[in-house]
Amino acid sequence: MTDTALFAQATDLSAEDYCVLGLATCFVREEGEIEQLTVLEPIPSASLEALLKGVPTSYKSACSKTLGEIFQEDTVQIPSDLQADGEINLCDRFAERVAAAARTYKSRPEAKEHIPFGTVKQDFNYSLERKRVLNTSRAVSTEDNVKQHSHTHKVL
Repeated sequence: MTDTALFAQATDLSAEDYCVLGLATCFVREEGEIEQLTVLEPIPSASLEALLKGVPTSYKSACSKTLGEIFQEDTVQIPSDLQADGEINLCDRFAERVAAAARTYKSRPEAKEHIPFGTVKQDFNYSLERKRVLNTSRAVSTEDNVKQHSHTHKVL
């Protein structure tokens, strides 16, 4: 989705609206092997506030930008403020998620004070203890059902 398409579909947003982008260390599983990726994704205001309280996270750093800075000339501009050792990948449905995150900052303007426009925050509680695997799927089986006591549904 380009900036023109984003602003056409999200008429409540403008190029001056605030959003926080985070650089996260994620993993994908391919043929039994786990590969590490660096992913750029928006951070909604509630998530940012949790990260600021010291919750362990896969985010190395985050910066604040306007939507106009993120989407320039119909392409996504990866902020030069965020440094990565290798390639930076965009998260799935990047434009939709940026629009959703920007709305959270519009509804809670006080959250913009945590990372003022144009600044970078890097002192998160960065941890890879619980790996964030992006392409996992959960297969539900009958063994997952909770066993109930035989008298649970009987009228006594």
